[in-house]
Amino acid sequence: MGAMSPTHWLIVIGVLVLLFGAKKLPDLARSVGQSTRLFKGEMRGLKNDEQADPTTPPTPPAREATPAPVVADAPAPARNDAA
Repeated sequence: MGAMSPTHWLIVIGVLVLLFGAKKLPDLARSVGQSTRLFKGEMRGLKNDEQADPTTPPTPPAREATPAPVVADAPAPARNDAA
């Protein structure tokens, strides 16, 4: 139940040769390698996207504190009590 022994590997290789033929095995291995590289590249891309985490909004740049404008008091309206 442990790892595969060399005899097991020879049997697996023999079955692959019988199923696919000796001519198609290099093409099969090449396509598996390309698929693996593509998969690894996509996983790196996903990892980079997770680090950017689009669900958290970006923090706005810090603003300098400006004092509120001082508004001078307007003169009181004149009262007309002569009515």
